[in-house]
Amino acid sequence: MSSTETTTTVPRPGGAADPVASTPTVPGPVAAYSSTAPTGRRARAARIDDWRPEDERFWVTTGARVARRNLACSIFSEHIGFCVWSLWSIFVLFLGPDYGLDPGKKFLLTSIPSAVGALLRVPYTLAVARFGGRTWTVVSALVLLIPTLFAAATIRPGVSFTTLLIGAALAGIGGGNFSSSMANIESFYPMRLKGWALGMNAGGGNLGVAVAQLVGLGVLATAGATHPRLILAVFIPLIVVSALASARFMDNLPGVRNEPRAMRDAARRGHTWIICGLYICTFGSFIGFAFAFGQVLQIEFADTFDSPVKAAYLTFLGPLVGSLIRPVGGRLADRFGGATVSSGAFATMAVGGLGIVAATGSGSLPLFLVAFLALFALTGIGNGSVYKLIPTVFRAMAVDDVAVGIDPIVADRRARQRTRAVIGIAGAVGTFGGVLINVALRQSFLATGSARTAFVGFVGAYALSAVVAWVVYVRPERRSS
Repeated sequence: MSSTETTTTVPRPGGAADPVASTPTVPGPVAAYSSTAPTGRRARAARIDDWRPEDERFWVTTGARVARRNLACSIFSEHIGFCVWSLWSIFVLFLGPDYGLDPGKKFLLTSIPSAVGALLRVPYTLAVARFGGRTWTVVSALVLLIPTLFAAATIRPGVSFTTLLIGAALAGIGGGNFSSSMANIESFYPMRLKGWALGMNAGGGNLGVAVAQLVGLGVLATAGATHPRLILAVFIPLIVVSALASARFMDNLPGVRNEPRAMRDAARRGHTWIICGLYICTFGSFIGFAFAFGQVLQIEFADTFDSPVKAAYLTFLGPLVGSLIRPVGGRLADRFGGATVSSGAFATMAVGGLGIVAATGSGSLPLFLVAFLALFALTGIGNGSVYKLIPTVFRAMAVDDVAVGIDPIVADRRARQRTRAVIGIAGAVGTFGGVLINVALRQSFLATGSARTAFVGFVGAYALSAVVAWVVYVRPERRSS
């Protein structure tokens, strides 16, 4: 059978593009979307048999519709995962004197979910290729019943701190959903739309932090600080709905499989660890600040926020802003390049951090709030742009592979496998940034009674990240253009 060879455009790390021969495509009419589902209803083992997102005709006639449906379910499932993951940033506001916890123990309870979530992100990423995106989304949703039911059964005055630590650790399960969701959706979209798609997926998931905090605020305002388990009455049913929706409307993609050496190969590449470092400062800051914001307000401005309810009225705003703006970061990265947008985001994050340092030194609550909300917004933009950088970098490596004689089909497959591997690695390493944020804030409060020292360190990290992104990705591209 004869074949024709199309030419696709592969972005370079800085955002520019180079033509490279793509995989051969079969001429003639675009193959119709097909699934193992029987006519009239979708089967429980729905699987796509033909998927070519880079084929423009296929994408317009079939691919976009299927991808949007899977994206919508993925966002919902990841959203609930984030809600569960962030529950203990809310529960600590309910744990009053009857629980006998000092600020150090409360910061520890908000750090544990981040650490567990980070550890789970690599195996969750691999699970997508092993079991299928749809199948694993259903399983990972149902697993969220474990931390929520445990919390419902144990949170009460007099419970031991060890039990609370176990509950917080179980909530970390929700953090693993992010990486599997991102690895799955990355395969559904063409390169030119990956920044937007990953930004939408991640932003909708991140929004779960703000939604969970709003639910907590509603419980505090209506039932008071003695009823934290009412929060779970909202999310346990939604977990079941998420699993059912994923089973009904999502698909498993063909050809998505784990290359045994892909994770090891990715771990050996310097770009992987550079991206991980950048992601520590974006997503790590987002999730770390989201979990700690309420406590920082109550300690730094104790006279104003002398009750959990007063702090809860503001704590959801930061995660809300950071989540809603994340797709904007992805869209900007699609247009201007992930490296350029990331470098600019880091530079302005350093300025925002300086604003918080000034606010904590002067005791200015308005400056503190403006600077903190700006910092949340910038982490959202940086999150979207750094994730766009991952497939761009490894597609650029595919171009280099083709230039030295490697078959385009093999080069493209390697790029996709490395991309999925780095999504898992960066998601795991970046999430540890949330742990570092909470640990740094805890130590800063214990040593000085203020968050100021911690934020001085954060400013240095953001400035360094801006320089690294510029030197490694932006400047080489500008020199070659």
